[in-house]
Amino acid sequence: MNLDLTDEQRLLRGSARDLLAGRGTIAAAREAITDPTKLPDLWSVAGEMGWAGLLVSEDHDGVGLSAFDAMLVFTELGRVLASVPLLGHLTASVLADRADGALAAVLADGTRRAAFVAARPPGDVVDGWTVERETGTGRVPAPVLAADGTLTGATAWVPDAPGADVLIVAATREDGSPVVVVVEAGDASVREERTYDATRSVGHLTFDHSSARELDGLGAGDLAGAWYLAQSLLAAEALGAVETALEMAVTYAKDRMTFGRQIGSYQAVKHQLVDVLKARENAYSLIVYAGLAHQDLPEELALAASAARAGAGKALDLASRTCIAVHGGIGATWEHDAPLIFRRAQISRRLLGGTDDATDRVAERVLAGATT
Repeated sequence: MNLDLTDEQRLLRGSARDLLAGRGTIAAAREAITDPTKLPDLWSVAGEMGWAGLLVSEDHDGVGLSAFDAMLVFTELGRVLASVPLLGHLTASVLADRADGALAAVLADGTRRAAFVAARPPGDVVDGWTVERETGTGRVPAPVLAADGTLTGATAWVPDAPGADVLIVAATREDGSPVVVVVEAGDASVREERTYDATRSVGHLTFDHSSARELDGLGAGDLAGAWYLAQSLLAAEALGAVETALEMAVTYAKDRMTFGRQIGSYQAVKHQLVDVLKARENAYSLIVYAGLAHQDLPEELALAASAARAGAGKALDLASRTCIAVHGGIGATWEHDAPLIFRRAQISRRLLGGTDDATDRVAERVLAGATT
């Protein structure tokens, strides 16, 4: 099997890297710690580049690319800590593409921005469709669609919800069966949460008998697929940040001299950097596996996407800490970029169930397939 990128995929990745290179996103991330308005608005850029419609079919005016193609773009976003609200939009657009061509078309060209209000599929650890809670541990039931067509409930820490025009919500009917509904953002209460990572837009949502429209023809499999797509995109974004942290640390280790030697010549530093490289390679292989599963191995998608999320999240946590450690005192100051990557790592690893939840899912799948 040939796992090399195609010429088209290299072009997609290269164009994304070139476009983002001159946007000053890392410098903006530092300024946004004290003033969130300093973040550049890149949504119009996403529309111009076709990113908003990456996963919408050509029949609905989208680009019609694969999940792995979207993951390549997310890797480039992660490399420069770009704040582009695509995580919620792309997952929402996939569901719209399958059920509502008119909605998918306006999402594809960026005319309207969507956010996916995800629910975790049932599993061995947590039963039922559940969502994040605002405080404390554990999870709470997903919002409920009543017989009168209104939605009630709450979910917290929803990526890209602030500023979205439309919400595509993973909910349940009163009998507990899953359903996908569309809610206009104005019909819900969306409270923005300013987090430790200023580049990550999240919000707490409340539905109080909000008017909702069911997307026909979608069920548990579609909702689970959207959940695992979001896990895969987060993994790819983390991979990009890992690569930046590693490059920064290696460059500094080559340049910084102590006792007449480059600090990179010391085994203690070498071993730290090699550990990050190994984690990066492992994460990349898992992301490729997730991309293959999205396209050709649906029966392995839950395992592949969860493994990618867990592996990439662990790699980013290690890379961000190592980058600070290699830089020494300067690496812990706000004047340096290393703490920005650490901030991204700590918030990203907690979104959408978190990396621990992904690890639980991997264990569940592996044990289910084990023989005695």
